[in-house]
Amino acid sequence: MSLYVGNLSYEVTQEDLNAVFAEYGSVKRIQLPTDRETGRLRGFGFVEMGTEAEEAAAIEALDGAEWMGRDLKVNKARPREDRGSFNSNRGNYGGGGRNRY
Repeated sequence: MSLYVGNLSYEVTQEDLNAVFAEYGSVKRIQLPTDRETGRLRGFGFVEMGTEAEEAAAIEALDGAEWMGRDLKVNKARPREDRGSFNSNRGNYGGGGRNRY
């Protein structure tokens, strides 16, 4: 399992995150997603730690803590939702919203 880390500075690096989370245990992996078009960091990331106990310690210490001028949001990462196709939530009726008959 991994941790979601939100409200990150756009200047944060993997090394920065590693240094902070290593205080609470072994850091296995860090992911910092970037915007496809601009290549800029998206303001959140994922940190995978060695054990559940290390993750719990990091959440306890860092959720709500100020770091790099921002209040961090740290919690267990949820599985990615399957968004399906573009019209999956609208059925076969298209957009609209008013009665056409």
